Amino acid sequence: MSLLSDLINLNLSDSTEKIIAEYIWIGGSGLDIRSKARTLSGPVSDPAKLPKWNYDGSSTGQAPGEDSEVILYPQAIFRDPFRRGNNILVICDAYTPAGEPIPTNKRCDAAKIFSHPDVVSEKPWYGLEQEYTLLQKDVKWPLGWPIGGYPGPQGPYYCGIGVEKAFGRDIVDAHYKACLYAGINISGINGEVMPGQWEFQVGPSVGISAGDELWAARYILERITEVAGVVLSFDPKPIQGDWNGAGAHTNYSTESMRNEGGYEIIKKAIEKLGLRHKEHIAAYGEGNERRLTGRHETADINTFKWGVANRGASIRVGRDTEKEGKGYFEDRRPASNMDPYVVTSMIAETTILWKP
Repeated sequence: MSLLSDLINLNLSDSTEKIIAEYIWIGGSGLDIRSKARTLSGPVSDPAKLPKWNYDGSSTGQAPGEDSEVILYPQAIFRDPFRRGNNILVICDAYTPAGEPIPTNKRCDAAKIFSHPDVVSEKPWYGLEQEYTLLQKDVKWPLGWPIGGYPGPQGPYYCGIGVEKAFGRDIVDAHYKACLYAGINISGINGEVMPGQWEFQVGPSVGISAGDELWAARYILERITEVAGVVLSFDPKPIQGDWNGAGAHTNYSTESMRNEGGYEIIKKAIEKLGLRHKEHIAAYGEGNERRLTGRHETADINTFKWGVANRGASIRVGRDTEKEGKGYFEDRRPASNMDPYVVTSMIAETTILWKP
C-alpha cells in the first residue's frame, strides 16, 4: 500500500497535463487567509488567462446569507511549493457579482494608486520586513518558552543560534526555501529580539507586487506551520511586558530618491508623512498602540519623529543614504498584522500624489 506521503508527492506530469490551481484570498477579518483548489486543463502563467471563481462570502464574514456569492479575480501567480510540478498558487481579490470590489478588498484601491501615471513614473520600490511569532499549539505560548513561565531576558536571541536561543528554525528555513521556489522575491530571514519571534523580508518589489508577494509569503508560512503543528501569530504585541513587539517595517524609495539629489526628496517625503501621521497610524494595523510605546525600538504612537540610524524613530534613514545623498528610508510604524496593499499604496499616495 502506498504511503500517504507517496500520494501527496505524486508527479502529475507523469500522467496528465492537468494542473491544480490554489486560489487564495483574504477573509473578512482582513488578516485571515482562505483558499480552495480547482483543476485546470493545463499550465497557466498569465493571471488574465485564469478563470474567475466564486465562494460563499457568508462563511467568511464578507457577504449576507441571502446574497452570499463573492467573485474571485486572479491577480498574481506563484509556483506551488507544496504540490510542485506545474501546479500554482493564485493570489486573488474579491468582488460582488456586479463587479464592485467588496469592502475588504484593499488590493483594488491600491492598484488604482499604483497605476496613476505620476506613481508609475517614480517606480516605487518596497522592502517589507515581516515579523511574526511562533506559538505552541495547545497553550498559545511562544515556541521554546517554558509553559507558564518565561525564558531569560532579551539579548541573546536576536540573530542567535543554539538550542536555548533559536526556536523553530526548521519552520523558518522551510519557509525561506518554499518562497524562493514559489518565485517570491524573499530577500532574507533572521531571528528576532523576542525568543520564538522571527522575521523574513520581501523585496525590493515594485508597486502592487510587494503586496502580492507578502500575502503569498504569509500563506506559505501559515501552511508550513499547519504541517508543523505550530500556531502562527501576527499580533503586534503577543507578550506584554519587557518584550519586543512585532512590526512590519516598510522600506521605501522612488526613482527620484534613488537618483542624485534624492536626499532632499526623501526629507520632503518624510515631512509629508509627518503631516498625515494620524491617518497612517489608523491604517497601519490593529493593536499597534500596544507596540508603539516609545520603548523596545519604537516611537510613541502619538509622536512623529525621524532620524538617521535611529530605531526609536517613526522613520529611520540609513547612514548610507545620508552619506550618499540618495537612497531609501524605513517607515517603522506598521504593525506585523498590517495589510501590505494598504500600507504600500498609502505611502506612495502621501509622498507622490498628496499636495499638503
